[in-house]
Amino acid sequence: MPSLFDQHARASIVIHKCQICFLLFAVLYIVSYFIITRYKRKADEQEDEDAIVNRISLFLSTFTLAVSAGAVLLLPFSIISNEILLSFPQNYYIQWLNGSLIHGLWNLASLFSNLCLFVLMPFAFFFLESEGFAGLKKGIRARILETLVMLILLALLILGIVWVASALIDNDAASMESLYDLWEFYLPYLYSCISLMGCLLLLLCTPVGLSRMFTVMGQLLVKPTILEDLDEQMYIITLEEEAIQRKLNGLPAIRGEAKGRGWPATGVKGISSTLENQTVELERELEKVKCKKTNLERRKKASAWERNLVYPAVMILLLIETSISVLLVAFNILYLLVDETAMPKGSGGPGIGNASLSTFGFVGAALEIILIFYLMVSSVVGFYSLRFFENFIPRKDDTTMTKIIGNCVSILVLSSALPVMSRTLGITRFDLLGDFGRFNWLGNFYIVLSYNLLFAIMTTLCLVRKFTSAVREELLKALGLDKLHLSNNPRDSETKPSANGHQKTL
Repeated sequence: MPSLFDQHARASIVIHKCQICFLLFAVLYIVSYFIITRYKRKADEQEDEDAIVNRISLFLSTFTLAVSAGAVLLLPFSIISNEILLSFPQNYYIQWLNGSLIHGLWNLASLFSNLCLFVLMPFAFFFLESEGFAGLKKGIRARILETLVMLILLALLILGIVWVASALIDNDAASMESLYDLWEFYLPYLYSCISLMGCLLLLLCTPVGLSRMFTVMGQLLVKPTILEDLDEQMYIITLEEEAIQRKLNGLPAIRGEAKGRGWPATGVKGISSTLENQTVELERELEKVKCKKTNLERRKKASAWERNLVYPAVMILLLIETSISVLLVAFNILYLLVDETAMPKGSGGPGIGNASLSTFGFVGAALEIILIFYLMVSSVVGFYSLRFFENFIPRKDDTTMTKIIGNCVSILVLSSALPVMSRTLGITRFDLLGDFGRFNWLGNFYIVLSYNLLFAIMTTLCLVRKFTSAVREELLKALGLDKLHLSNNPRDSETKPSANGHQKTL
């Protein structure tokens, strides 16, 4: 029987772990709140019913985004914790960083991911769209009642679909009995299906994002000025801005002249509508010209080190990280063919603090963490680069709550699938803990091998397409096929003014 001192020590350790978890989540929640409020559309400050509903949906979305950030940071935190425990096994100040804490964090991340995905986000969406049943008094209570009814119907629908699908796939007595176990089987099985969808989405987004990262960083950094005259370009942009501004200033005079000549009301109205359309178009052109002028001013003020050293260094770093990712996936394919323990569910693992998860020790663990963050950023960039998800792109101070909820759900699915994808591709050898490792499809050799092959092939094709786009465009021009628009996505192209003021597409 443990002594009173041991009981007090264990209780103190549990309290400290809870405090650590709460502190980490509080920091993530505050950061997520500032991110969402930066993009959320500014509403009126009136304390009406819609304002309360928007505020509740905002808090739920913030909680979901914080859980997504925790799911992303969990795998790097576990890897670095394992290396710290190996480096300082007897250090008193890091005894709180043990396997029990890591297991608890993984279980909490899995639990909160399920809670946000199946309860909080559907509640926020239905609560935002609800108006209350007909015949009931309008108000918050009526909207909550309608939301709860919609959630129950949605739960029954999903329950029936997954129950029928599982019964058709694995129709035996044990599986039929396990379907009635809601907590131990049904929810992990449903989360396994969602994780598989998230991994398939990552398989589609990440290769696209890896190739798009070069374009995105090229837009953020200042490029070297090789065979370019920035002064001439600034002069041309200034002339374009002045010309558009003169056109905008002349439109009211045209409207006043039409009224002064005594034209009929219908004619004046038609001219007014035409002038309004022209005003909108000219304002858009003026904004584009001002944006180009700002970029040119930034390039002109940049130092020689920033232009000639930072940009090439970043591009080389991106190329190295992408190449290492593809090489690791290729090696993982070979391991899968010759060693069964390379499967994500091949072994239980040595445990936290018992052995290094990387062949190169602390350096290899640091490289794994960098690659995991790089893949996550690339997957988000690739997600918003796909044509189907272009409307999901949030805009500063002009994003509705419905779109924010959609973005939070998408980020949650991607972040929950990131640890699974990293383990499946062999980026890390860290064995998944908690419900993250209870996915049935992780033990299927053909699914895992096909996933690795598709990722390597798609990433290679996207990179080849990216770096051969200029050669391909020149070949199309030489063959006279440039008018068929067979070149790259127009978003990847960059525009610069020529000497005669027209825009050239590079």
